[in-house]
Parts: sequence; C-alpha cells; structure tokens
Amino acid sequence: MMVEAKLKKKQKTQEWPGGEEEDYVRRAIAAWFRSGGPGQPMPANSSSVQDHDGKFYVELHNGNGTLAVYRIRTDGILKRLKRWPDVDLN
Repeated sequence: MMVEAKLKKKQKTQEWPGGEEEDYVRRAIAAWFRSGGPGQPMPANSSSVQDHDGKFYVELHNGNGTLAVYRIRTDGILKRLKRWPDVDLN
C-alpha cells in the first residue's frame, strides 16, 4: 500500500494568469527573435497558446515543425523550455 501511495502523484492545475492569448504569442515571438541571429526561421501566424496537463504553453512553429515552446508561468512571465512535453501540443 505504501507503493501505491507513492505512485499516486497529485496533479496541480494552473489557473490562467490573465491577459489575452495573442499577447502571449506576440511576446513569445519577440523573445524568439531576441534569442537568435540573422536568418532565424519565421514563426507561423498559427502559433498559439496550448493547455497541457494543467499548464499553459506558447508553441511557436512553422511549416518545418516546432521552433520553440515557452511555458506561461503563474505570474505571466514566459520561460523558454529546452525540452518540451513529449506530446504534440496541437
């Protein structure tokens, strides 16, 4: 029974930090361009905010695939992820 108790992990859900989804996408695109040099690929207009396991993410992608994923923290700050969730955020 102790093993069962340890295996049950309480899922924490994040409340929406407020603001418009488009604002988070705009901020993520700006951060994307600040982080790279010239010739960096352009994110698509269909980049969007996604909800996964109770947390919110901004996925930047283009025709070639995912460019970057930013987590929206509870205080509204974006944090770029080096490794994003294994599931498709679309």
